[in-house]
Amino acid sequence: MIIVMEPGSSKERIDAVIRRIEDLGYGAHPIYGVERTVIGCVGHEDKSPLSQLESMPGVEAAIPILKPYKLVGREFKPEPSVLDFAGVPVGGERLAIVAGPCSVESRQQVLEIAHAVREAGAQFLRGGAFKPRTSPYAFQGLRGKGLEYLCEARAATGLKIVTEIVSVEDLPLMNEVDVLQIGARNCQNYALLNAVGQTKKPVVLKRGMSTLISEFLMSAEYILSEGNYNVALCERGIRTFETATRFTLDLNAIPVIKSLSHLPVLVDPSHGTGNWHYVEAMARASVAAGADGLMIEVHPDPKNALSDGPQSLKPEKFQKLVVEVRKIGEAMGRKI
Repeated sequence: MIIVMEPGSSKERIDAVIRRIEDLGYGAHPIYGVERTVIGCVGHEDKSPLSQLESMPGVEAAIPILKPYKLVGREFKPEPSVLDFAGVPVGGERLAIVAGPCSVESRQQVLEIAHAVREAGAQFLRGGAFKPRTSPYAFQGLRGKGLEYLCEARAATGLKIVTEIVSVEDLPLMNEVDVLQIGARNCQNYALLNAVGQTKKPVVLKRGMSTLISEFLMSAEYILSEGNYNVALCERGIRTFETATRFTLDLNAIPVIKSLSHLPVLVDPSHGTGNWHYVEAMARASVAAGADGLMIEVHPDPKNALSDGPQSLKPEKFQKLVVEVRKIGEAMGRKI
């Protein structure tokens, strides 16, 4: 249920309503707008006790939310969200560009890539220090040493770092990370979603390879319900019958999610195609479809990459991609 406050309601009246919501056993999630405040109420399935709030001073209306996701939906927040990702806005007029290697392999590698993607126009450096892999014998990441290299690259370039967290137990190691990534395999790991919600760190939540859009939004709801509203959704391709590409990049998801949710939508065409030849074309298409940003894998020597080399761009090809994407963005009223 949404409690809509009257325009210009005082802080005292808003706080009184929040206290009453919590006294009734529900969680209160206020959004303070320029003209009015809206308070989302989540918790028990039975929302009928909340109807009594309409009689409180300053309350304009108590409106039920019909969708199963309450906080991520447009009913709760009609206008698109512009999030603060460690000082960089995500959403709005500016396209977010997240780029870097699939895996952090060495200090030299990550520093070289960080300088290259920054010069090309990226604001974020992505790199996996912890790598969940299909095979237990594949490279699993440098772990703590990889995080050290990412932090060094941030100090050298000013890029914010994005890295994947694969388990709740790894959270204490992530204190220096700017943005946490929840990978496709953990999209419905509810313990992990709750845990990152409690950290209040910005989160990029990737869609599971077989996850329905409604399930994807419910996964984001877990994070927001813990009080963390800095969540960007990332479409990274889904499994279909097609085998010509690694996955099928579901560009339908961009307008569908934007019609249902106020959260920004990023697209990862590297995983979505699995082949560097197609990444630029799908990046252009993603921005044209309304994506708020891109996640691109970049590696100086893809043939010898320890993970996902075939889908990684060399730095010069990434630079060309940014030039082409900027043209599409400008036509859409967006900038990098």
